[in-house]
Amino acid sequence: MKMALASDEKSYMQDLKEKWQLFKQENPKVRIRNAAEALGVSEAELVATGIGETAVRLKAEWGKIIKRLPKLGEILCITRNDDAVHEKNGKFGAVSVSPGHALVVNREIDLRIFFSHWHFGFAVTENTERGERKSLQFFDLSGASVHKVYLTDGSNFEAYYELVSQFRADNQYTEIKTTAHAPLPVEVPDEKIEADRMRKHWLALQDTHDFIQILRDFGVSRVQALRLAGTDLAFEVSKGAFRYALEKASHTGLPIMIFVGNKGCIQIHTGPVKRIVDSGDWLNILDPRFDLHVRESQIDKAWVVRKPTNDGIVTSLELFDKNNNQILTMFGERKPGQPELKDWTALCADLPK
Repeated sequence: MKMALASDEKSYMQDLKEKWQLFKQENPKVRIRNAAEALGVSEAELVATGIGETAVRLKAEWGKIIKRLPKLGEILCITRNDDAVHEKNGKFGAVSVSPGHALVVNREIDLRIFFSHWHFGFAVTENTERGERKSLQFFDLSGASVHKVYLTDGSNFEAYYELVSQFRADNQYTEIKTTAHAPLPVEVPDEKIEADRMRKHWLALQDTHDFIQILRDFGVSRVQALRLAGTDLAFEVSKGAFRYALEKASHTGLPIMIFVGNKGCIQIHTGPVKRIVDSGDWLNILDPRFDLHVRESQIDKAWVVRKPTNDGIVTSLELFDKNNNQILTMFGERKPGQPELKDWTALCADLPK
């Protein structure tokens, strides 16, 4: 955590602002996330240098803000982690907020939100090659992005201005204090895990959402659980399995679901995918209302996972980086009360090992 006197903080932020402006002049096409990494700071800190000019700090009333987002009309939502970026066009609706959580359940804008990881929020104005761009941007305690909402040509700008005015924080100082993420807990040795009992609980699942509780109850990481469950419940496939699955889905029109998340938000696409494009290190879906960008070189492990439910077995393809952080999860399109698509089940069984 950065600890400093107020005057020191102002000096630090002013210095950072100057460095950021110079960096943009020297690298006019740089993305702010990449600039933050190059400058050794968080993205939220770079955004905060614009308070009073290009950014407005928002009150930490996240649930109330989310409830207002349907009034914005057509928007673009972006949720990402280090190796996957998920972009969806659509409208907010069917918003439900409870203490610590929110659900946005629509065909296009489909989110699972965890407010304990929302610490900073800003209304941001950016000048781009295509003109002025306005957004709401939210960050965790480390200053990493958890979710962004961009206005589009179809947005209600008046509703946006009203929201920013209502939720403008009293404190418009540029200083923010960030704290780095705690290191991942060390895995318990496999021999100390009650693997047989864990497997029995897994086999007794009735809802995929209860799987996380099994991990907690048995003190296992996700990848460790997959490794210990038995190949009838989870088996490893090649790192290229995701590309294979995408291309098959694109060619056949098989509707799928793609989940990308971080600690504060999970964003979901449901439906077919069509245009798959390579760009450097990134494997991309570039469809009219859905873009996905996956840094393929960072896929270290890929697993097919099978979970029992009241509707039958639900199969997923899960990608992980070298530190066992989840990059994304892929399913066949499915609604509660319906079995998964047979074509998806067959595709997962046919993935390259």
